[in-house]
Amino acid sequence: MRATLPGLWMLVAMACCAVAMTAQGAGSGDAASTSETPVVAFINQEVRAVWEDNEVEPSRVADDFEWLRRVSLDIVGRIPATTEIDAYVRDRAPSKQAALIERLLSDPGYVPHWTQIWTNLLLGRTPQERTSRDGLARFLSEAFQENRPWNDVVHDLLTAEGHFEEQGQVNFLLGQLDGNPGRADYTVEATARATRLFLGMQLQCTQCHNHPFNDWKQAQFWEIDSFFKQMQRIDHRRTDPETGRQVDDYSELAWRNFSGPVYFEKRTGVMEVAYPRYAGRDVGADGHIERRQELARLLASEDVERLVARAMVNRMWGHFFGFGLVNPVDDMGPHNPPSHPAILDRLTEEFAASGYDLKSLMRWIAGSDAYRLTSRFHEGNRNRVDDPTLGEPPLFSRMYVKSLTPEQVYRSLHVAAGSSRSEEKSDRMSPAARAPSLQDFVDAFGEQDDEGSSRFRGSITQSLLMMNGDLVQRASGRQSGEDGMLQTVLGNDQFRTDVQRINRLFQASLGRNPSRREATAAQRLISGSSEKWSAYEDLYWALLNSNEFILNH
Repeated sequence: MRATLPGLWMLVAMACCAVAMTAQGAGSGDAASTSETPVVAFINQEVRAVWEDNEVEPSRVADDFEWLRRVSLDIVGRIPATTEIDAYVRDRAPSKQAALIERLLSDPGYVPHWTQIWTNLLLGRTPQERTSRDGLARFLSEAFQENRPWNDVVHDLLTAEGHFEEQGQVNFLLGQLDGNPGRADYTVEATARATRLFLGMQLQCTQCHNHPFNDWKQAQFWEIDSFFKQMQRIDHRRTDPETGRQVDDYSELAWRNFSGPVYFEKRTGVMEVAYPRYAGRDVGADGHIERRQELARLLASEDVERLVARAMVNRMWGHFFGFGLVNPVDDMGPHNPPSHPAILDRLTEEFAASGYDLKSLMRWIAGSDAYRLTSRFHEGNRNRVDDPTLGEPPLFSRMYVKSLTPEQVYRSLHVAAGSSRSEEKSDRMSPAARAPSLQDFVDAFGEQDDEGSSRFRGSITQSLLMMNGDLVQRASGRQSGEDGMLQTVLGNDQFRTDVQRINRLFQASLGRNPSRREATAAQRLISGSSEKWSAYEDLYWALLNSNEFILNH
C-alpha cells in the first residue's frame, strides 16, 4: 500500500501547500513587459494606476516554470511537456514570452481546448437527447481552426436552421427548446442563455418582474424573446428494420410561422404585449421579417452598443485571470460596474476593430504585466487588500488560483504519463471516442457548464479517482508504454542521479523544480526503499495526487 510508505503523505502535503505560500521567499517586484503593443501598454498603465490608488504593492513576476504552466493550461488546456519546459527555460530571448504565446495559439491542442470550453458553455456537460454535441463540436472546431470572427460565430449560432449533424450550429438553440412551440415559455431558456453567453447579461429573472437592482424591465426580456419565436424543434423518427419499432432518427431546427407580439403577464395579473426590440431599435412584427436575422444584424451593428464584443472581452479576461473585469462574467450592467472600466472599454473597442479576432484578444491579455505575476502574495497585497473571493473588486496585483476543469485534468495526466503519442492520439480522437475515460473526470470534477472556478472544491469522489483511477495508475506506474515518464527518467542516461530524477518528476507533474525541503523528503523516500522503481512510482503518484497538480496558478 502506497499510504504506508514513510514520507509519502508528507510530500503530498507539501505540494498541496506550495501554491498557498505567502511571504516566505515570495518577495515582490515590478512586472516589466519585454515587448508591449499599444493595447498591452494601456492595460499595464491602467492596472498600475489602480494599484497606486489602492496603495497595493503587486507580487513579484512569476518565474519561467510558473508562467509556462499557467499559459499552457489557459491556451491549450494542458500542462507543458518536459521538452517544452526545457526549451522555454533555456531560451534567453527577451521576447520569449510573446513567442511562446504565438506557438501555443498554433498548437494542435488549441482548437480542441476552446472547442470543449464552448461546447460546455453552449450545451452544458450533461448529454441531451436529440441534440448532437458532436455536431456542435465540429462547427466550433472549424471556427477556432479558421479563427473566424467571433461576431460571425455568434451570428451563425443565433440564426442557423437545418439538420443537427449537417448544420452543427443549430444544436445550441435545439438544446434550449423543449415542449410545444405554442407555449409562451418555449423560447425562454434560449433567450436567457443567449443573452447570458453573448451579451453578458442575466435577464432571466426579468421574465417575471422588473429587475430589483437596475433599470431592466420585464418588457425588455420579452422584447428579446420575441426575436426567437420564429423557430421550432422538429424531432424525426424512423422505423427500425430489425424490430419494426419507431426510433429517433434526427432533429432539426426549422422556421416557424409567427407574427405579431408576444404576451406576458405582469405580477399584478395584467397581460401586456412586447414586440421585437433591441437597444432601442424596433423590428417590425410582420411575419415575413426574419427576426433572428434582424437580431444578429443589430448585434453586429456599428451604431449600437457593442455588447457582443464587451461580453467576450470580459469572459476572456475571466478565463485568464479567474475573475473578470465584471463579476460574475455574465452579469454585466449598470448595477455591477467593472473594476477597471477603462480597460474594458479599450479592449472592447480594439476587439471590435480587429474584426473580433479571438487570438488578438488572447495575445493582449496573456501579454499583460498583470498576467505575468506570481500567484504568491505578500504583506503588500494579502488578506483583504486584494481578495476578490471576499466579494471585493479584483485588483489583479497577483494571479488568482483557479481549479482545473475536468478536461484539463484529463489532458494533463496524459502529458504527465510522458507519452507524446498518447497525447497526440487523444487530440485526434472525436469527443465520443474520448468519452469513456474523460467522463470519469467530468463526473468527479465537473460543473454543469464550463464557467470555471477560482475556489477549489475537493470531494471524496475526486480523491478516489486521483488515487485509484486507471489514468493516474498508468501515469505513475509501469504501464505507460515504452516512452512513459518513469521509463524515460529511470532508463535514460541523462538522469543518472536521484537528484536529477526527482527534479524531472517534479517538472513533469507540477511544472517546476522541487523546493529544498521537498527535495530532501523525496531523497529520503528513495534512499530508504529497497526497491527504487517502486519508490519512484510512489513519489510520482504522490505528486499527481497533490492539490497543486489540479490547480492553475
